[in-house]
Amino acid sequence: MNTRFAVATHILTFLETQAGRPASSELIASSVNTNASLIRRLLSQLAKAGLTSSQMGTGGGARLARPATTITLLDVYRTVNDAGDVLAIHRQPNPRCPIGRHITAVLQSRTDAAERALRTELARTSIADLAADIARSA
Repeated sequence: MNTRFAVATHILTFLETQAGRPASSELIASSVNTNASLIRRLLSQLAKAGLTSSQMGTGGGARLARPATTITLLDVYRTVNDAGDVLAIHRQPNPRCPIGRHITAVLQSRTDAAERALRTELARTSIADLAADIARSA
């Protein structure tokens, strides 16, 4: 597992707090406490997914491409989760072993259920929800 989901969520929540003003990758990077090149890579993915847009030139930067109320954590997860599975399963266990012969099918049903639960939970929260939670905490 990596931190792309958390960083992408941070980016989108930061953009929501900018009230429509474009934010440079350097400004976003200062909030995330990382380098601007990572932010630009993630912004590219987020833009391809239709979650952000960029304005080039002086005063340019990234902004949300649609209302934060319509961007869920599931949208973010789908955008940055290249592998598709949270819990990857080893696909080539020893077929001569009774455990190896059956573990993939038995374990797959459990991991599929966990993945469905994760997706359901992520779909319940929007970027606007996170921004509101942060505003209350600040």
